[in-house]
Amino acid sequence: MIRTVAFALGLCGLVATSISAQRLPLAVPEEVGLSSERLERIGEVFQDYVDEGRIAGAVGMVLRNGKLAYVDAWGMRDLGSGDVMEEDDLFKICSMTKPVASVAVMTLYEEGHFFLSDPIGRYLPALANLRVANLAEASAGQEIPTERARRQVTIHDLLRHTSGFTYGDLSNTVVDAVYREREILYQPTLEDQVAALGEIPLLYQPGTQWNYSVSVDVLGRLVEVISGQPFDVFLRERIFDPLGMADTGFRVPDSKSDRVAPTYGHSGPDRALGPGDTSICDLPPTLFSGGAGLRSTAQDYARFAQMLLNGGELDGARILGRKTVELMTVDHLEEGMPTGFLSPGWSFGLGFTVKTEAGLDGLPSSVGEYNWIGIQGTSFWVDPEEDLVGVFMVQIRPNRDITFRDQFKRLVYQALIG
Repeated sequence: MIRTVAFALGLCGLVATSISAQRLPLAVPEEVGLSSERLERIGEVFQDYVDEGRIAGAVGMVLRNGKLAYVDAWGMRDLGSGDVMEEDDLFKICSMTKPVASVAVMTLYEEGHFFLSDPIGRYLPALANLRVANLAEASAGQEIPTERARRQVTIHDLLRHTSGFTYGDLSNTVVDAVYREREILYQPTLEDQVAALGEIPLLYQPGTQWNYSVSVDVLGRLVEVISGQPFDVFLRERIFDPLGMADTGFRVPDSKSDRVAPTYGHSGPDRALGPGDTSICDLPPTLFSGGAGLRSTAQDYARFAQMLLNGGELDGARILGRKTVELMTVDHLEEGMPTGFLSPGWSFGLGFTVKTEAGLDGLPSSVGEYNWIGIQGTSFWVDPEEDLVGVFMVQIRPNRDITFRDQFKRLVYQALIG
């Protein structure tokens, strides 16, 4: 059991679980420049969150220099059954699927199947020659007036969210209304989803602004068309199996269902903790969404993140070349481009948000850090300068009034001593 190993090492904050064949190597925090005493502050804060009813439970994990230096679980996985949260519990990671899908796309890029500048319509004809909504002349309930696109949507646009697609439920334009009406997020398959998108105008001219969208779902269909495999099979064979991510996938088998963390949320005037909103990540069983469909554990996702930090390789399994990872994790947005809800000092790469300027976000991470989040509370980050990976797993929605992601990150950075 890993608890026994952890205590022998003096490693703080590990919970009981079985050691798998491809377990991350362990380190005493001080061996990798972290303070055990300062790391204890993480548990104090998140146990308070549990005791105050702000969350049911959570898991946090920290890797430095390629070694697991901290992991802890707080509170309950399931309030109804009384099951405690454990380090190997399963979470809907929602939009943390996007970095995985982006890596899948770039494996095909490395094989020479396309250039990033290629129009997506070359591979998905339903998306060729899309028109653009004329929002200035549009009226709710009326046919949307359109104009000619100044250029085609490219694969590069899809990876960096400058395609002109939208999400449907994050804003309230006439185009978003059509996404909701036609249930774009809940089509039976990726092929059906792309076909439906081909009948709706873009929200804006391609390449003119950053707008979070279904772009990565479209990329999932691109992977299917180029590889000739269903998207879930491609991810399993090309990413999950090589990396030893045995608990990651679009569906949870019955044998693991007792490890699934339900989603909670707050409601009513007293903000009581109860069942939360899971609608956005509860997808049709045949829709292998590149943008929101995966379930995973902290351990599995940490292996994925460490692969990126290693330049595309982990434990002898090479997923990407070093220069491809470097390409993905630099700023890909032109100066002055509108960036929506991205924080000050941050821009976007190919599948990740990327820190471009220190100080503006009030957090002590390094320029060059890259990360992403899931709408039900999960998050991860990679800091190449500090050789540091953080993974945080929780299931709570709505969650805008809880600063747990930034809190976890801040508490990890204050524990760095070397």
